[in-house]
Amino acid sequence: MANVEIYTWSRCPFCIRAKALLDRKGAEYTEYCIDGDEDARDVMAERSQGRRSLPQIFIDDRHIGGCDDIHALNAGGELDAMLQTA
Repeated sequence: MANVEIYTWSRCPFCIRAKALLDRKGAEYTEYCIDGDEDARDVMAERSQGRRSLPQIFIDDRHIGGCDDIHALNAGGELDAMLQTA
C-alpha cells in the first residue's frame, strides 16, 4: 500500500470529503490535524510548494494537492493505481 498523508483541519468540509474518498477506497493514511498550528501549516506549505489551503494530500511523498485534485484523480481512474504502489 502507498504511504498516504493528509493535512487537515477538524471541521473543514473539504478535508472531510477527501478523507471520505480515501476511506471508501480502503486507504490507510496518516492525518495531521493542524487546527490553528501555524508551525505545522508552515511545514505543510513547504512540502506543498507554498500551498496553504487545506487539505493537502501526499501519496508516497508526491504532492497530490487538495480535495478537488484527489477527486479528479479518482474520476480519471488514476487514484486506485497510486494507492496500490508499494
